[in-house]
Amino acid sequence: MARYTKEHKQVTRQRIIERAGHRFKQDGIDGSGISTLMSDAGLTNGAFYAHFESKDDLVTHVIAEQLRTLVKQFGGLRPGRAGLEDLIREYLSPGHRDNPGDGCPNAALLDEIGRCGDGAKAAYTDGARAILDEFAARLAPEDPQSARGQAIGLFTMMVGTLQLSRALCDRKFSDEVLEQGIENALALARCPSTPAG
Repeated sequence: MARYTKEHKQVTRQRIIERAGHRFKQDGIDGSGISTLMSDAGLTNGAFYAHFESKDDLVTHVIAEQLRTLVKQFGGLRPGRAGLEDLIREYLSPGHRDNPGDGCPNAALLDEIGRCGDGAKAAYTDGARAILDEFAARLAPEDPQSARGQAIGLFTMMVGTLQLSRALCDRKFSDEVLEQGIENALALARCPSTPAG
């Protein structure tokens, strides 16, 4: 019985994290109260503290899980720069722009993460490093460190482009931003990497 309880608690905790990730990306961290988050997970408010110390604790776990999941998805891409180019096109697509709750936490939550506590920022920092490592390894498999600056430029370009496209109420203008962002990101991804300095 105790084993079932431990496994059940872990499954429930994971469900809360997954549903909260969707809700945070859709409505923002500040716009998502504990009662809504628990309702999304099919649980009562009282169950929250059996799994997390605070909302900040949940936010930290959600950010870590969201970015781990994102990094795992790199494994499903084609090898090298070809896979990175596929990622750019998918990331800067109208479908990703229009469905933030199902998408990447970077563009959806970056401004709020900057106002979060140290735990959430540390989880984000670890995840961002892992993403940059993946980018750099695809840009320069023989010497990923040499492509670190290029990887940072590409990552920030993609996130900023998606954020801008989501902020525009003019669909045609927003599509133009995405299309130009793809062109710019592909150009950067195709450049030979050169070490900084």
